Amino acid sequence: MSSVQLTGAGVAAVAFTNKGLASTPSALRVSSSRRSFRSLVVRAATVVTPKYTSLKPLGDRVLVKLSAVEEKSVGGILLPSTAQTKPQGGEVVAVGAGKTIGDKKIEVGVQTGAQVVYSKYAGTEVEFNDAKHLILKEDDIIGVLETDDVKDMKPLNDRVLIKVAEVEDKTPGGLILTETTKEKPSIGTVVAVGPGRLDEEGNREPLSVPAGSTVLYSKYAGSEFKGADGTGYIVLKASDVMAVLS
Repeated sequence: MSSVQLTGAGVAAVAFTNKGLASTPSALRVSSSRRSFRSLVVRAATVVTPKYTSLKPLGDRVLVKLSAVEEKSVGGILLPSTAQTKPQGGEVVAVGAGKTIGDKKIEVGVQTGAQVVYSKYAGTEVEFNDAKHLILKEDDIIGVLETDDVKDMKPLNDRVLIKVAEVEDKTPGGLILTETTKEKPSIGTVVAVGPGRLDEEGNREPLSVPAGSTVLYSKYAGSEFKGADGTGYIVLKASDVMAVLS
């Protein structure tokens, strides 16, 4: 009596015997033709996705539950899916153990429950507990929101929060500018600063740009936001600040 097993990805092994084949093993051929094994039924095994109950970020990574995407504009216009603003904020639901720099163990600086704003294209999106989440590094978090207004944001690491100067509506010669021709402002007032970046020994380097300073910054740097009253703000790294004006 001879035995043959058919195995494949996602297909359970199937064994069969045939007394007539025992005497002629060299004539045995396994064919995919239906006529070869009329009585053989092969069914794909059901793949059951495990139900994970927890997701623990590693190192200096953070798990953020994403805020809902806005389906309407400020004026109440229903937005198509292609025009919906990608969420850039959410709630921290889990943090890693931190990272080691030199001989120092640096814990993650944000706490669970904090409302944070992150860089637009940072991290990896995952579905967890029937909700969208983002796993990203702590350094990709721009700041912590103390209130619902961006003006109260607490920048992290070496970032600064700047209130953008209003755009001039006229040229020096008195010509009125349209929205499309207004020059993007690159001057603003520093509202808040982060604690500074970590050096090679794990110590914080305080920023040289104090709150209240009027600064000139790189034209296309940072992430822009609108305050509750429509005021423009930008969060960028201190290295993108080019000069202090007085």
